Amino acid sequence: MDRERRSWLMDMDGVIVREDHLVPGADRLVARLAEMNHPFLILTNNSIYTPRDLAARLGRLGLAVTPNAIWTSALATAKFLDDQRPGGTAFVIGEAGLTTALYEVGYTLSETDPDYVVLGETRTYSFERISRGIQLISRGARFIATNPDPTGPSPTGPLPATGSVAALISAATGVQPYYIGKPNPLMIRSALRQIGAHSESTVMIGDRMDTDIVAGIEAGLETILVLTGITETEDQAHRFSYLPSRIVASVADLIDEVESLT
Repeated sequence: MDRERRSWLMDMDGVIVREDHLVPGADRLVARLAEMNHPFLILTNNSIYTPRDLAARLGRLGLAVTPNAIWTSALATAKFLDDQRPGGTAFVIGEAGLTTALYEVGYTLSETDPDYVVLGETRTYSFERISRGIQLISRGARFIATNPDPTGPSPTGPLPATGSVAALISAATGVQPYYIGKPNPLMIRSALRQIGAHSESTVMIGDRMDTDIVAGIEAGLETILVLTGITETEDQAHRFSYLPSRIVASVADLIDEVESLT
C-alpha cells in the first residue's frame, strides 16, 4: 500500500543546490510544496551558518524560502541540549550558526567548568580552542559534536571538518562525542517535531546513503535517493546493505508527483 505523503524533508547540498547553483527543478518543487501547504524543511549538517544566512544564500541562487524552512545540525544540537539540561552552559568550538542556536534556547557560553564542550563546523579551527576543549573534557565536561562529517569541500580540495577534529579530541581525552546530526535519526525526529509532522507520512530526500538515507530509514520515513550529489549512480547505492524506498535522477523527477498531491 502506498504511503501518504504529507511532509517533506530534503537535504540541501547535493539535493537542492550543487556547487553554488540550484539543482534544476528544486525551485519548482519547493514552490509547489509551499503553495499546497505541505510542511517541508531543508536540512543541512553544516553548523556554520544560521537559517537566516542560509535563506539569504538560497535566495541569491533563486530559491525563495524563509529561515523557518531550514533545519541545521546546530539547531538540532541546541534543541537536544535544551531538552537534556535546560539553561546549561557550553564551551563552543564553532561559528555563529551554533552559538546563535545555543543562545536562543537560553544557553550561556562559558570557558570555565561548562556542562558541555560543543564542537561544530568552522572555517578556521583554532588550536588554542581545541586545546581548551580537551582540557575541559578531561575535567568532566560532556562532549557533543554537531555532525560526524570528516571533511568538507573547498575550491582547493577537502578540508578537515567536525568529524576529523572530534577524532583528534577523542584521541587526546579518551572520550567519544555524541553526534547530533545525520546519520543520527535524532536529527530527523527533531525536524519532524519542528513542523509537526509524522514519520508515517513524511518523505526524506537525500544524496548520501550513509547520512541522509540511513537516518531516514532509522526514523521510519519513506526515503528517496537523488543522483545529483555524492551518489551519482544507482550502482553506488546498491553497494550498501540497505536501500532507499526509491532512486530518482533528481528532484525534478518528483515535481509531477508533488503536483498530483491533494
